[in-house]
Amino acid sequence: MKTELFIPCFIDQLFPETAFNTVKILEKAGCVVDYNPEQTCCGQPAFNAGFWDDAKTVGRKFLNSFSEESVIVAPSASCTGMVKNYYNDLFTNTVDHNKCRTVQGNIYELSDFLVNILQFDYFGAELEGRAVYHDSCAALRECHIKKEPRQLLSKVLGLELVDLPQGDTCCGFGGTFSVKFDAISSAMAQQKVDNAISVGAEYIISTDASCLLHLQGYIEKNNVPVKCMHLADVLAHGWGNV
Repeated sequence: MKTELFIPCFIDQLFPETAFNTVKILEKAGCVVDYNPEQTCCGQPAFNAGFWDDAKTVGRKFLNSFSEESVIVAPSASCTGMVKNYYNDLFTNTVDHNKCRTVQGNIYELSDFLVNILQFDYFGAELEGRAVYHDSCAALRECHIKKEPRQLLSKVLGLELVDLPQGDTCCGFGGTFSVKFDAISSAMAQQKVDNAISVGAEYIISTDASCLLHLQGYIEKNNVPVKCMHLADVLAHGWGNV
């Protein structure tokens, strides 16, 4: 299957290895991956901050960066949820209406695409240790993704996946929320990390690099013995560099 890859600006700037691992995973699942280097942001930061005109400008650039013939895969539920759910507020009854609807129907978060479209869940990944999976708000509430990442992680050799207490609670990132309400945001991160430690987790895994960056910041500041990993990096672990 031909797929077009959308790499969110967050991953492009801070976690490029996750982007490369996403390509490796898709190719191992039998996809032909196309990446348009002219792509930029989906417009979510501007949209969430209330600058809808700016978000529409960026969103229109996003729509024009992808074709209407191929599926679009992104290693981010947050950005996928933005396109699928909130582009309606920007492009309904505009000249971009029809293309917007087509792109909304074509875009998938990585785990959703692998499990539900390709029906491919084993990559030969290996990672020794105990882990919890963090349901990002966007994955759980906007993209309705819950079982898919857990199914993929269940096939990782050596990984023991345990339930995260209060796993459906926000980690406190929330984009601009973590800037406007930093004390509350930090307390929410602490609760999430403490819950992971309480079940002996060595890894916190998620679909969203933004959540993981927020949690890793708390972890490093407080010298907590746990590590955050993106789902794509886990699925490529043990074979991705071969």
